[in-house]
Amino acid sequence: MHFLLHMLISWLVSALALWLVAQMIPGIEVRSFKDAMIATVVIAVVSVFLKPVLSFFALPFIILTLGLFMVIINAILLWFASLLTPGFRVRGLLAAIVGSLVLTVLTTVLRYVVL
Repeated sequence: MHFLLHMLISWLVSALALWLVAQMIPGIEVRSFKDAMIATVVIAVVSVFLKPVLSFFALPFIILTLGLFMVIINAILLWFASLLTPGFRVRGLLAAIVGSLVLTVLTTVLRYVVL
């Protein structure tokens, strides 16, 4: 039961972080908190299935840039998740890059505070 509660709180914190990112970053739109909750699930699923594949094929760039290319991969995953989620939109590569960076930092900070 404790595990399920932790997962639920983690999901809500991630959705809150996404909603806040949409308020801060021009080019990222989330219509409602419900859409942020759905988008958070889609982002997680997309990351689980596509991130290992993209990371494998981009490995030379990841090594060459000392891992900084992962920012681009995360931006691509965020953009792709927005294509699959009604009510969530990422407009442009710059919005995706900045949004993925802010989302990562904000989610980490919020999880530290709440969990």
